Amino acid sequence: MNTALLLVDIQKDYFQGGRNELVDTEQAAIHAQEALALFRDKRLPIVHIQCILLEKNATFFLPDTEGIIIHERVKPQSDEKVIVKHTPDSFFQTELHQHFESIKVSRLVICGMMSHICIDSTVRTAHRLGYEVILLDDACTTRDLVWNDTVISAKTVHDTFMASLQGTFAQVTNAGSLHKMI
Repeated sequence: MNTALLLVDIQKDYFQGGRNELVDTEQAAIHAQEALALFRDKRLPIVHIQCILLEKNATFFLPDTEGIIIHERVKPQSDEKVIVKHTPDSFFQTELHQHFESIKVSRLVICGMMSHICIDSTVRTAHRLGYEVILLDDACTTRDLVWNDTVISAKTVHDTFMASLQGTFAQVTNAGSLHKMI
């Protein structure tokens, strides 16, 4: 089974000092870096997704800003594919699916940011397209949300989305267990 690593939106705007800081980004990036090192060591396919938002009302991931740069912990090497997207779903109006088909990938290891938007939509589409999906819980993160004047902690948001994806859409695990699966 040909397995690829998909790193989604691990970009500077999500880190301290960025335009849309998330919770525990450094920890998530460390675990993503661990997965990336494993894939590089095994010479397996790697794709980095870079989001650039084009809507007039966008407040982060703006074109030609420092915030769109992929974080140095997971900086792409010259032989690693980088695909730019403009919506939450990494497959929507990108060449991602065609790229994976061309290299006969059938299983994806997915990690990145934000758990409740881009990771959720990408995992669900990957499943719909027929990929077996492994989702790295500790290599993803998000932010606090507000609903009905109640703050929902990033941990609760993250855990809820991991639980909702587990089983039906993905096998959710951690980066430390990945070496036993690849």
